[in-house]
Amino acid sequence: MNRESRGDGKSQAEGNCKEVEPSALKLSPWSRRKFLANSTGLAIAGAISGLAAQLPASARELAGDEDPHTRAKSSSVKVTSNAATSKDSVRATAPAKPRRIIIDTDPGIDDAMAIFLALRSPELKVEAITPVCGNVPLDFTLPNALRLVEIADRTDVPVAAGASHPLVRRLVTSGHVHGANGLGGVEFPDPKIKPVREAAPEIIRRIVRENPGEIMIVAVGPLTNVALALRDDPELAAMIPQIAIMGGSLSGGNITPAAEFNLYVDPEAARIVFDAHIPLTVVGLDVTRKCLLSEAQIQQLEAAKNPVSQAAGKIMRATWERMKHGGEVTVIALHDALTVASLIESDVITLKDYYVEVETTGEWTAGQTLGYDGHAPVRKSPPMDTSMPGPSAPEEPFKPNAKVAVGVNPDQFFHLLIPRLTSTAT
Repeated sequence: MNRESRGDGKSQAEGNCKEVEPSALKLSPWSRRKFLANSTGLAIAGAISGLAAQLPASARELAGDEDPHTRAKSSSVKVTSNAATSKDSVRATAPAKPRRIIIDTDPGIDDAMAIFLALRSPELKVEAITPVCGNVPLDFTLPNALRLVEIADRTDVPVAAGASHPLVRRLVTSGHVHGANGLGGVEFPDPKIKPVREAAPEIIRRIVRENPGEIMIVAVGPLTNVALALRDDPELAAMIPQIAIMGGSLSGGNITPAAEFNLYVDPEAARIVFDAHIPLTVVGLDVTRKCLLSEAQIQQLEAAKNPVSQAAGKIMRATWERMKHGGEVTVIALHDALTVASLIESDVITLKDYYVEVETTGEWTAGQTLGYDGHAPVRKSPPMDTSMPGPSAPEEPFKPNAKVAVGVNPDQFFHLLIPRLTSTAT
């Protein structure tokens, strides 16, 4: 999930939400660039050693004795080379069988729209939803996810509690954008269902290992859960065919001038995911900021008589009213829903090959994504001058690690989204 706010946006800094319970998870040193070899990595390793499974006590209490196996039910994005982008793509047809996905999310107003879209799209089979802290603390994102699957009448989809705080940083939230409860301040009934007992990294690992090469991860929140799964199980990366990420920007941030919110919250986790040699599709602010919800579209949601459209209408109406009355929200960009839409209709976005780095050490730029498109070698900052002989700034040849969205068709997006949410068909 993401945020869009005034340029002087203020974020809410939260302490670590809850202390984690001990777990059998053991973190293994792993990274393409030997992330643990540098000082930042060593500091992270020390912090993560007590962090491996971040399922908080409150989530385990909610889960009770429920068996995780009893609730679980059991591709295509337009790509262009880095040299050019094509304008004659054809709208994708639904695959012969649904694409199997895990949604990693921090609901979140536009997370709610993304979850509803996924659950109401026959092209997708949602294997699990794994809430993480982000827009609001886990104490809200977890019950929000449970509420959303209930509203969508999809209680067959297991929900597993994830990380209650980033790998090494204090949690920053954006409740001022999403409402104190993450759903625009709209009060929905407490969920009747409970999360499964597995923590989010555990259920990600189990489902992927049981179905190697079959499960795509759709990550629309901070990447903490995904990073923990990869760090605990170094072989897992080879079993994940693709991760679709809502995050990053090649054209400036929204939480700071440099960084997009999801990657700003946990840049170290993002670094791990971007270094994992997994095919990545990155849907960032460059395109999501062009998919702005209108009041007429909110009225369409409100007018439809199904529980999903009614809930979506209430959430978006509350956000719209807060925007109108001078709140920090100035537009309603459906960042996360666009990411899901790109899995259903591939040509809604246009992709380009990039080598993307995530800044982790900058005092003012942590979470910034830097994209190289092949026009120059990949260069790091030059080393400090210590009057001692040493190498110059290292250069690496261009090798893309992500396909980044650089174009979008907003009309096509909304022509997909609104009918899916307002339809009476299930």
